[in-house]
Amino acid sequence: MDAGIFITSTSLLDDTFFEDATLFITEYNEKGAMGFVVNKEFPRKFNELEEFRYSPPFPLYDGGPVDREHLYFVHRRPDLIAGGVPVADNIYMGGDFKAAVMHMNNGTILEQDIRLFIGYCGWNTHELEEEIAEGSWEIWEEGRLF
Repeated sequence: MDAGIFITSTSLLDDTFFEDATLFITEYNEKGAMGFVVNKEFPRKFNELEEFRYSPPFPLYDGGPVDREHLYFVHRRPDLIAGGVPVADNIYMGGDFKAAVMHMNNGTILEQDIRLFIGYCGWNTHELEEEIAEGSWEIWEEGRLF
């Protein structure tokens, strides 16, 4: 398995945070895996967060149950946002968030260029593989982020 894949929850995860969830895996290595729920919008927009009240109303996504105190993002504009980590197919995780916000505010980064998440999903070494083997997740070949 590699970063850049999508997984979808199965009925084994019904009645949990992950019911009907599609995740984009942004990191996968010997330490474990990290990803974000990409198909569940958070009930508030980016500009409804006090600190970003003067920004455009970009959607926020409910990225996962871990570290819901912070915003995370993936994007496809490494030309405008320095420091992002390549994931796959011209998609980058993180980078200079101040630059991202500036470009969102001036209209050079559009909704189809960036996804903003509250929280993330994380697994320790071999946990995700075990959850796939037990049938909680299926690798999804049709996933598309932007």
